[in-house]
Amino acid sequence: MSDQTKPTSKTSGGWSAVRQHLGSWGKPALLALVKDLYDTDAENRDFIQARCQAESGGGEVLEKYRRKIVDRFFPTRGEGKLKLGEARKATGNLPGTVELLMTYVENGVKFTHEYGDIDECFYNSVESALDELAALLQGEARELYPKFRDRLASVEQMTDGIGWGFHDFVAGVVGQLEEELGTS
Repeated sequence: MSDQTKPTSKTSGGWSAVRQHLGSWGKPALLALVKDLYDTDAENRDFIQARCQAESGGGEVLEKYRRKIVDRFFPTRGEGKLKLGEARKATGNLPGTVELLMTYVENGVKFTHEYGDIDECFYNSVESALDELAALLQGEARELYPKFRDRLASVEQMTDGIGWGFHDFVAGVVGQLEEELGTS
């Protein structure tokens, strides 16, 4: 390993210092660093593969993140630990991000449907993901709406009767999307 690819100890300055340092490296040294990160940890491997598969929709790696989202709500043991933001950053592509947001919303709704009323923080989290999903579908992911239309309608139907104003919120967002983007 050359001096340029050896890990350095944490110094003050954070990302700015690291960025400045990496800016002076050549392509071979940067590739060696990425390879070292890839070889070091399975999560790094998933992240790098997802970014490199961004154009193809993410494939196998996207499915790993979808499974992690489902496990967050319905773990086989213990509590799920994935934060949606981690998965969103890893996909590196619009269709993958939309899919993971939809998966999060669907599983949040299934969770509350199965276990009953949760708490305001839980509903805020699912609503926030739905808001972000809607914003993408109304903007740069507009052409993806037909693929998610039935899933959104199903989510709305599942929320019927759920309190905390959750159903009203979901119905409002889904209704607005259908009004704006739906076709007969």
